[in-house]
Amino acid sequence: MSQAQVISNSGHDDMIHDAVLDYYGRRLATCSSDKTVKIFEVEGENHKLTETLRGHEGAVWCVSWAHPKYGSILASSSYDGKVLIWRESPNSQWSVVANFGLHTASVNIVSWSPHESGCLLACASSDGQVSVLEFQEGNWTHQIFAAHGQGVNAVSWAPATQPGSLVSSKPGIEGKGAGGGVRRLVTGGSDGVVKIWEYSAQDKTYSPIKELTGHTDWVRDVAWAPTVLQKSYIASAAQDKTVRIWTSDPAHPNDWKPTVLNFDAVLWRVSWSLSGNVLAVSGGDNKVSLWKENLKGEWDCVKWIEE
Repeated sequence: MSQAQVISNSGHDDMIHDAVLDYYGRRLATCSSDKTVKIFEVEGENHKLTETLRGHEGAVWCVSWAHPKYGSILASSSYDGKVLIWRESPNSQWSVVANFGLHTASVNIVSWSPHESGCLLACASSDGQVSVLEFQEGNWTHQIFAAHGQGVNAVSWAPATQPGSLVSSKPGIEGKGAGGGVRRLVTGGSDGVVKIWEYSAQDKTYSPIKELTGHTDWVRDVAWAPTVLQKSYIASAAQDKTVRIWTSDPAHPNDWKPTVLNFDAVLWRVSWSLSGNVLAVSGGDNKVSLWKENLKGEWDCVKWIEE
């Protein structure tokens, strides 16, 4: 059994809110209430703090690495309502290349799209809106739309291809952007609702195509399974102490059937494995559980991790 590596001296002066490895697993970005982002080099059992990024004026909630095809790029979001895009130069110097102050309240989470869809960053805010930032041909553009009136806590992109379909190389088709992949995302709000959105290349807008209801309290996190399997999976975690796993098959792509997992604590995060078939759930009791679907379509807990 592999041992978890612990970074005991993070260098942060306050609570850490997010920690994300880059695509290759060689660098770790962390963010904190101390208003900073820190970059560590990770090699085997060793790690080294290489950079501290300062630019936010409030607690930094989330960090997210872009796909390496776009370079060494990191996004961060903060209580200050800002989203900063950081880029590392060839001489290993980090700088802010874009500063977005589109929101009037805390930006709770940022999420990069699958690289097949283009260089897109979705940002969810307590002001009830979602913004989508796009980098294309050397310029940043953005769209912003109202999503959940009481605030948006989470956003996650769908895979760029749909279950049961072949990858299309033709750009500009309905629901596709310049990158050629289908652009769909899921949001979770303080209204207890999970919403699925699709981009129309014709109208250049994101529209809600499905509302998934059933949670009775704030939805804290949503995660669309990243791999195209036989079915599509969305997981949502809520303050009502349940995780709902929503499933849809290619024959009925807009029908989402929920499976409810009950817990003893408020739930904070859900995360799929890269293969898309194992779901990790973390809650307010400091426990992480791993879940897998069996051949009958039921979800079994395969492991509990307690610290």
